[in-house]
Amino acid sequence: MAANEDTELKLAHVGKKKIAPKRYWDSTEKKATEDAEEGQKQEEHGEQKKNIKGEMPYLKRKKRKTEAGRKKGISGKMDPFPGPAPVSEDKLKKFKRGEKGKMPQGTRGRLKDSLSGAEVASNLAQNQAARYDLLLPEDAGFLEGDEDEDTCTFLQEDIADAVDITSGAKYFNLTLSQFGPYRVDYTRNGRHLLLGGRRGHVACIDWQSKQLKCEMNVMETVNDVKWLHSEAMYAVAQKKWLYIYDSSGIELHCIRKFNDVLRLQFLPYHFLLATASTTGFLQYLDVSVGKEVAAICTKAGRLDVMALNPQNAIIHLGHPTGTVTLWSPNQREPLVKMLCHKGGVRSIAVDKTGTYMVTSGLDRKLKVFDVRTFQPLKSYFLPAGASCLALSQRGLLCASTGDIVQVYKDVCSTPVKKPYMTHRVRGSVCGAQFCPFEDVLGVGHAEGFTSMLVPGAGEPNFDGLDANPYRSVKQRQEWEVKALLEKVQPELIGLDPGQLGLVDRATWEQRHQDKVQALGFDPLAKAKFTPKFRTKGRSSSGKVQKRKKQVAHEDQRDQIRETVEQLQKETQKKINTDQGQRSALDRFRK
Repeated sequence: MAANEDTELKLAHVGKKKIAPKRYWDSTEKKATEDAEEGQKQEEHGEQKKNIKGEMPYLKRKKRKTEAGRKKGISGKMDPFPGPAPVSEDKLKKFKRGEKGKMPQGTRGRLKDSLSGAEVASNLAQNQAARYDLLLPEDAGFLEGDEDEDTCTFLQEDIADAVDITSGAKYFNLTLSQFGPYRVDYTRNGRHLLLGGRRGHVACIDWQSKQLKCEMNVMETVNDVKWLHSEAMYAVAQKKWLYIYDSSGIELHCIRKFNDVLRLQFLPYHFLLATASTTGFLQYLDVSVGKEVAAICTKAGRLDVMALNPQNAIIHLGHPTGTVTLWSPNQREPLVKMLCHKGGVRSIAVDKTGTYMVTSGLDRKLKVFDVRTFQPLKSYFLPAGASCLALSQRGLLCASTGDIVQVYKDVCSTPVKKPYMTHRVRGSVCGAQFCPFEDVLGVGHAEGFTSMLVPGAGEPNFDGLDANPYRSVKQRQEWEVKALLEKVQPELIGLDPGQLGLVDRATWEQRHQDKVQALGFDPLAKAKFTPKFRTKGRSSSGKVQKRKKQVAHEDQRDQIRETVEQLQKETQKKINTDQGQRSALDRFRK
């Protein structure tokens, strides 16, 4: 009995069907099949209606292909938003690269292809940059006070205590009272700091990690210091000549052609070091080759006020007469000469877009100029004037008067009544510069150096291919090679860099006329001959080329024959006119 019961139980167990558990995609597959069936019914119904109206059958095939070509998602449904996502116009304006150039009439051939290709590449880069703007992790911010509180009353110690530890460590003071006052310069990626004391002290520091790279005393007066293309080399304007050092403090070059230098500026994309001297000479040194590119006598006396326009690489010089002149290494005369102040010019600063220029003079006025029109936009009166100016990447203006450093916000766009931040340092300010990609202002004064926290000063996101603060030694070496290969020649420096992408129509027409006179016919007057296709091997590449040359030679012969006949007629007319005006003395001529 027990054996029978066991067999019955086994049979009962075998007879049962195993029911598979339901999965979440079962319902989606059923829905997808139902939706596909409904879509097919609607298509058939719509096609019947179209056939009744009299539509051609080949149009239906095309529509089926396009609908079949649309990709289906995981659920089996059609993509309701095919193609790339649209980009807002505000973001496109943010990454706009100048005005769109117009294609001149009559351009053809390689020139037209190159211009159109450059335009397409520029538009693609603009769209991609605007599309990837969502991935940028950081945002810019500013200080905001309460209703009855001004941000200019905030102390640096309070700001350092309120922020995180890494940001608070960026506020520090270096007491160097023995060799001051100090000139300051940061590298383009904002990682390294260069200090130059008036009494010969020179030091370069990795200021974020507080690691000293090198320190020395040149035993001579130091007028200015400047980093070159990377943190591996820097230039020092000493009492007599210009010196080049490496990051470990070893003297690489002593350039005696550049004597009595007061101010230095470096053009990173041209590898040019611009110097202004006490003798009134503006000189350019090509750092990649080691040769002097230009030496211009400005005839304006001592040059101790100098600024660089980062947009077009034009040098701005301030003079004791209250004028500001704009210079290029290609011309011996100033490109622009502006009367900015009633007294001498004390300092100049130009923003990164090259649109606005800020100047301060002995008349205790601070003026904002539009470089595009060379007209003043704003004018402010400072009780003690401003001896040193600096503009940040986000448009903040630093104006120092004595030992007080004032930072202003939105000076170029809106009228300002009070400063954004203020800070008193230990000595009179000699140099100030905002650190790139950091909310930090470096101030060099008579008692050393001060690193201030200025929220909202730096650009929050950096371009890793251009200026990467975290690059390794290998990345720096590769970047140097690429930068040297892409070096811009000094002949291309001008007031309007957008003119480089345009076609000089006048010179092109003159060259075309010279070519027509030399050939005797216009090669662009008639369209090129395209031979017909022939069978049985008669349209091979060699035979087609032969037919093209034959037709071209025939056209040239006809045109040359016409021009020769025309020239003969003109010469015959001249001979006839000369014979009709003969005098009585012509018979004695041989």
